Amino acid sequence: MGGVYHNVAGYLITGGAGFIGSHLARRLVERGESVRIFDNFSSGKRENLADIESAVEVVEADLRDLDAVMEATRGVDYILHQAALASVPRSIADPVSTNAVNVGGTLHVLMAAKEHCVKRIVFASSSSVYGDQDPAAAKREDMRPNPLSPYAVSKHVGEQYGHVFHKLHDLPFVAIRYFNVFGPYQDEDSDYAAVIPIFSRCLLTGKRPTVFGDGKHTRDFTYISNVVDANMLAMEREEAIGHTINVACNGSFDLNYLIQRLNLAYGTDLEPIYAEPRAGDVKHSLADISRARELLGYDPAVGFEDGLEESARWYEKKLAATQSP
Repeated sequence: MGGVYHNVAGYLITGGAGFIGSHLARRLVERGESVRIFDNFSSGKRENLADIESAVEVVEADLRDLDAVMEATRGVDYILHQAALASVPRSIADPVSTNAVNVGGTLHVLMAAKEHCVKRIVFASSSSVYGDQDPAAAKREDMRPNPLSPYAVSKHVGEQYGHVFHKLHDLPFVAIRYFNVFGPYQDEDSDYAAVIPIFSRCLLTGKRPTVFGDGKHTRDFTYISNVVDANMLAMEREEAIGHTINVACNGSFDLNYLIQRLNLAYGTDLEPIYAEPRAGDVKHSLADISRARELLGYDPAVGFEDGLEESARWYEKKLAATQSP
């Protein structure tokens, strides 16, 4: 679909059929907002929107098509820019596509936002921008970026483009650095799926999960509802404009502990298989969320264990549904 849109849509969500984007759309629909979704469905899924399909406008198009982005932005007040080619391994295998979508596509969104005088754009960045600097320390936004993969580079460049447009064109821009977001609707079938859905699929089908490294890599796992809360606040708080802000829970959990918790949730007892570490993987990722608290009034409402329990129940139901006759 595409080409003929409503005159106005309060919110445009790029990548709105994806994991995070569909959660943002759901929250906005619950608030009674007008929502337009822009997605090429390369990784986003229509079933992610099944419960709100009648309440949103869907534009099937690609970020690399400037004309399509320009047209989809017409009449929009706010943009939540979530669309990207995610995954560190994919970016290493195909850096050209990652750059075209994540850098070129973001530039298209910014150009369209400027052209149509959008009131604010919130950009989904990534903790991967930090790399492995000061592995024992919580990552602060004033640290010098040290990306280890083309994906991380692309997210850093997207941030910089946004801040330049803010300074040159007075385009209100906020960058949010996500830390290992997880929760329902996160894809477990993709070759580039995140660890929680991958491990869940393995355990639920009786397979031992593969861990790249010794399992002592740590992550600041952030449940999806916390990320949605942060995006809503970033859209509303004037203090956030012009800033890059970490969004996480300020908690550190390693992959071995994650597998223990998932085994407990699923009633399984499967040991991981350890393999060689992957190139570009960050060993330790912990966020300092002081800036999010100060500028957004953000406080993570759902902790790691509670979020993991919610996610486990969702994956169990999804597997049961696929096995039903």
